[in-house]
Amino acid sequence: MNSAASAPRRARVRAPELIGKGGWLNTGGKPYTLADLRGRVVILDFWTFCCINCLHVLDELRELEEKHRDTVVIIGVHSPKFVHEADHAAVVDAVERYEVHHPVLDDPELATWKQYAVRAWPTLVVIDPEGYVVAQHAGEGHAHAIERLVEELEAVHGAKGTLRRGDGPYVAPEPVASDLRFPGKALVLPGGNLLVSDSTRHQLVELAPDAETVVRRIGSGERGFTAGSFSEPQGLALLPDGRVVVADTVNHALRLFDPETGAVETVAGTGRQWWQGSPTSGPALEVDLSSPWDVAWWQGKVWIAMAGVHQLWTWDPADGTVEVAAGTTNEGLHDGPAAEAWFAQPSGLAAAGDRLWIADSETSALRYVHAAEDGYAVTTAVGTGLFDFGHRDGDAGQALLQHPLGVTALPDGSVAVCDTYNHALRRYDPASGEVSTLATDLREPSDAVLVGEDIVVVESARHRLTRLRLPEDAVRVDAVAHRTQRAATEVAPGTLRLDVVFQAPAGQKLDTRYGPSTRLLVSSTPPELLTAGEGAGTDLFRELALNPEVTEGVLHVSAMAASCDDTESDSGSAAETNEYPACHVHQQDWGVPVTVTADGVARLPLVLAGMDEEA
Repeated sequence: MNSAASAPRRARVRAPELIGKGGWLNTGGKPYTLADLRGRVVILDFWTFCCINCLHVLDELRELEEKHRDTVVIIGVHSPKFVHEADHAAVVDAVERYEVHHPVLDDPELATWKQYAVRAWPTLVVIDPEGYVVAQHAGEGHAHAIERLVEELEAVHGAKGTLRRGDGPYVAPEPVASDLRFPGKALVLPGGNLLVSDSTRHQLVELAPDAETVVRRIGSGERGFTAGSFSEPQGLALLPDGRVVVADTVNHALRLFDPETGAVETVAGTGRQWWQGSPTSGPALEVDLSSPWDVAWWQGKVWIAMAGVHQLWTWDPADGTVEVAAGTTNEGLHDGPAAEAWFAQPSGLAAAGDRLWIADSETSALRYVHAAEDGYAVTTAVGTGLFDFGHRDGDAGQALLQHPLGVTALPDGSVAVCDTYNHALRRYDPASGEVSTLATDLREPSDAVLVGEDIVVVESARHRLTRLRLPEDAVRVDAVAHRTQRAATEVAPGTLRLDVVFQAPAGQKLDTRYGPSTRLLVSSTPPELLTAGEGAGTDLFRELALNPEVTEGVLHVSAMAASCDDTESDSGSAAETNEYPACHVHQQDWGVPVTVTADGVARLPLVLAGMDEEA
């Protein structure tokens, strides 16, 4: 197939085989090889279930999957970051939780990831009906380009006789009966009942004070954005007037539920996902949001854990506006003034006096917002960054969590943390600076609420609420520490050339009429790894100077490119059918572990989007 005329012709690359020790899901137990899929367009989706960007891509692919289900086979290749994500049972849960309706290869040792030289979650690889790789895209925003590529592959291989139509290999698992299915968050209503976001069933469920008896269900149970529908709702916050704000996560919106009347209305968001360059403040119903995961009432506003863009936003019910309150959209752990802080999928909020506590999931951290001299500031209580995690109690400076999703303020001023991937409830005491374990053997706890002298925990993967008595003494566990296991890239000392490879998809071009349409941000852990080259710029390449005294670390790279539909025909005249071209944003963050060695490479290429010359 043809891409941009300036692109060099490249050799066709045979797709490596699909291997993974975890086996196959959603196929009725049948394993598959690429030979079994010959004649179909195969899209490999390298994902891991902790990653919000991966969840965005799952949603991006739903329409394409339905529209081309007789020619396209999507294969999810689950490639874990955290230790918990290598647990096969957890992958099974995630496939149901996020309604993945295509086969999934469980690859706990990253075997297929390595075969395809993948460097980031998510990455999409397109394989043609003859078994050759024709495109690779890292990050979000590529569904439009991939659909156009699929249509061209259908035409080319239909004419060649190499396209095979028919039913795909997907086999739906048997449904399981339960009152809740992967519940997310909970709160106590003024009358004593509990309200729970039943995320996978796209509903809210009101339970009696026993936390078991269903009083009523709110929502149709079908994914949607009408007054009676939700899409994977998560966070809940009680307003002073008794109404409940709902983080309607996959609808990228805030909804308002009135427990008295049962009415549901949208109060923030458009239903569209926020992209770089979109407004970050204004009338709430006119500003796009991105995967709001939790909400909390604090200091006269609703604070929003905007997991999809690694920020905190606020919604002001009084004037009906939203705005960014903290975070830059860069993913990582960086404290300081709110406008300069970095987060990584903030997923849990709890207001406690002069602090707003945050479960910052991808950095496995407990953090908080507090008043500062000229506004707000962000401070980390527990956690060190994107790649270190585990289960270790003791002094907060060396304590470890693993992907926490919930946080709850306790009466004594301490904080309970739903340490989700450790299946534990942890406690941080600001007075002593100590972290302890309150309970273990919970299954993916995602939130907790206080009910009298008890704490009720949302055991998301056990589909229930579990009541615990707050113990006087914490449970003790053996300490375990982990670092994300990914092969480090060996780089040569001195100067390292960083190239982010981006080629506008067929039928699109970079539009520079209003300035640069690309952005590149580079930093490192530890910061001393780089002596030059960090910071932001508009070129998708950078000369990095490595510190000769630092032999290993992680390069953090964030890239964005915006392309628009080409408005000109092959003859150069304006295309009558494309007077108002659509624009598309492609963006991705990489964390690249590197080791400095004499035999290492002097160039580091990272593919944001690219495709071969021929199908």
